[in-house]
Amino acid sequence: MNDKIRILVLCTGNSCRSQMAEGFLNRYKGVEAFSAGTKPSEQVHPLAIEVMKEIGIDISGSNPTHVNKFLSQEFDIVLTVCDSAKESCPVFIGKVGKQLHHSFEDPDGQSIEVFRKVRDQIKQYVHELFFSTQ
Repeated sequence: MNDKIRILVLCTGNSCRSQMAEGFLNRYKGVEAFSAGTKPSEQVHPLAIEVMKEIGIDISGSNPTHVNKFLSQEFDIVLTVCDSAKESCPVFIGKVGKQLHHSFEDPDGQSIEVFRKVRDQIKQYVHELFFSTQ
């Protein structure tokens, strides 16, 4: 029996925002987080890896994954972190407790400062989300 809260974080490319959110969520005891994309990129964005490493979280071993891999699994929370993913989010065959949405700015193609800003916003949101589900 799995006593962990299972969370799936969805974005379009699964290269920045959802990867950062997964990194934060997996730091919480009792949480098992995954991330996926509706149109996954080839790799996790190097600046996303860099800004997470700055705060001691290593997401360099992660790879973008298509959401279809998770459709039949059960999750306590499915969280979309961009509007495009919310609009194209497929129907989950498995049990899903809550579906939540919070759109964060897409840092792709922007400066490292924007990546840091988005990272910090995601960190704050994830912290509030995790403690509001307890």
